Amino acid sequence: MGKLTIGCFSSLVGSLSLDFAVKLSEAAVKKGHSVDFWVSSNATMLSKKGQRAFKDYSALAKTLQELFATGKFQATACEACAEARGYGKEDTMEGWKRHSMDWYLASTFSADRVLLIGGD
Repeated sequence: MGKLTIGCFSSLVGSLSLDFAVKLSEAAVKKGHSVDFWVSSNATMLSKKGQRAFKDYSALAKTLQELFATGKFQATACEACAEARGYGKEDTMEGWKRHSMDWYLASTFSADRVLLIGGD
């Protein structure tokens, strides 16, 4: 199986880019691929712990926990983007890493496929 690197650059509101990127990651892992998942800009809020699920509102934390448990998925949030939004390492959900964009760029070099999602 191969390695997929996904970079998600989600906008502030009204975007389904993040939902799509997580669902695509889930499908790839279920098929046996490994996924490196990078979020920056407003998408870094996905890595913040203490999120609550609401009815009829996108909640991805449970899906991410299940993906982490497979051992074929790793997710990293842009550290500068997270700090700029007011939360530090201690506020980051278990399983997530925080690095600068060089982590994402390094992952792309060893990937079989690279997708950039969002940026709208």
